[in-house]
Order: sequence, then structure tokens, then C-alpha cells
Amino acid sequence: MNESIAVIGAGMMGSAIIKSLVINGYKGQITAVDFQTQKLDDLKELGIKTCFDNCVATKEADIIFIVVKPGDVGKVLKEINSVVKGKLVISVAATVSLSFLRKNISEAKLVRIMPNLGVMAQASYTAFCCDSNVTVAEKQKIQTLLNMMGLSDEVEEKHMDALTAVSGSGPGYMSIIVEALTYAGLKVGLPRNIALKSAAQTMLGTAKLVLDLKEEPAKIKDMTTTPGGTTIEAIYQIEQSQIRPAMIRAIEEATKKSSQIRERLNIT
Repeated sequence: MNESIAVIGAGMMGSAIIKSLVINGYKGQITAVDFQTQKLDDLKELGIKTCFDNCVATKEADIIFIVVKPGDVGKVLKEINSVVKGKLVISVAATVSLSFLRKNISEAKLVRIMPNLGVMAQASYTAFCCDSNVTVAEKQKIQTLLNMMGLSDEVEEKHMDALTAVSGSGPGYMSIIVEALTYAGLKVGLPRNIALKSAAQTMLGTAKLVLDLKEEPAKIKDMTTTPGGTTIEAIYQIEQSQIRPAMIRAIEEATKKSSQIRERLNIT
């Protein structure tokens, strides 16, 4: 792939997307667009073209990532509407629906994605859904780009609120678990750096057992647990905390919140 890409919004997520593409050897021109000069300085050092004008950058690009706050998407779409005919426009804004995109920009090929902060380490899970005019070949192109940021799947749009809750917000939940394991390590005498590194690597290793070796979580738990051993004692204590229903409730409420934000901002 060597199509030119414009990334509108060079904040934390926009910059992470750009850096992931560069790290994975993307050959096409990438232009970063932002009105804040300091956000563009680091990207210039990577050889990224920078611009302050959304319309100019979009006109020169084949693929446009819109990485702005949900409430700002409509304004950006109106600015670039005249120069996106037939182009792929990929919205990264949480909760913004395809129908809202379509209302504001009628002649583009529209895509909605939900990555997470793992993009910063090329380890995101990114769900995406497409408007009906996006071809199979274009979907493959989209997935190639998204897989440079981690793993990706095409899903039905009706699942995007739930995926926003599970994976989009997921690093926030996982950081609580890593932090809790770290503090637990400190409680039983581990040095801080060892407690943190062992907790984080254990989470990473468990994820790789699921993703790379296709092991079910329940099987991993059973493989770790022996009669009368340390793991079963720890699991017994964890289960007393009702962690499972707490996590389920959290995801349910976050899913509802995603829908509520969309309605409040009128981006349905």
C-alpha cells in the first residue's frame, strides 16, 4: 500500500496511529493535521508532512483519518465535504455513528473504528464497521492499516457501543488490575520494579496464551491450579470479592454511557 493518508487530529491517538504506520513501514505519504504546532513537532522528526488546514490535507490524500473529539466531528466533516468524493474517510471518534457521518459527508466511503491506547505500542484491538458503499477490496485495505496498530475485526455497527466499553475503555480496567497486583506484590515484600514488571508481564503472557495458543481462560486457570496450592487459595479470595459481577456491571454501564453520549451530542 502506498496511498497518501491524512490524519486530522495529531493528539495522543492521532500521533499513535501515525507512529504505528511508520514503525510498520508504511510506504505512502502521511500528513498530520493539527492547529497546535507543538503536536506536530515530534512527527516532523519522523519525516511526516504537517499541515494546519484540514481541507488542503484532505484534498491531497486518498485515505483520511478523523481523530478529533466526538463533538468536533461534524465541523471537520463540513470543512472537508467538498474534497472527499470517493475517498475513504475513517472516523476514530467514539460513539459517532455511520448515519451521522453520512448526513454530513455524502459522497465518501465511510468507516467507523474503535481502537484503544494499545495503538501506542502497536498492540490495540480495533473494531471497525463500514458503510454499504465500501468494497471488499477497500475493507481489506482498511484492515491492513489497522493491523499495523495491533489486531482488528470487522463487526456490525450495533456492537460498537459494547466494544467501546470492553476494548476501547479496556486499558483503564486492565491498568487497575496491574496496579492491584503491583500493590499486592509490595504488600508481600517485592521490590517495586519487580512487582510492577512481573504483574504487567503476567497479564501480557496470559493474553498471548489466549490469542496465540487459542487457550480458553477457564483452561488457563485450571492449568495453573493444583489441589491445596497457592493459586486455588488466591482464586478463592478473589472470588469472594465478586469481581465477575462487578466487571459485568461496569461493562453494561459503560455501554449505556456510550449510547447516552451519542444522544446528548446529537451524533446519531
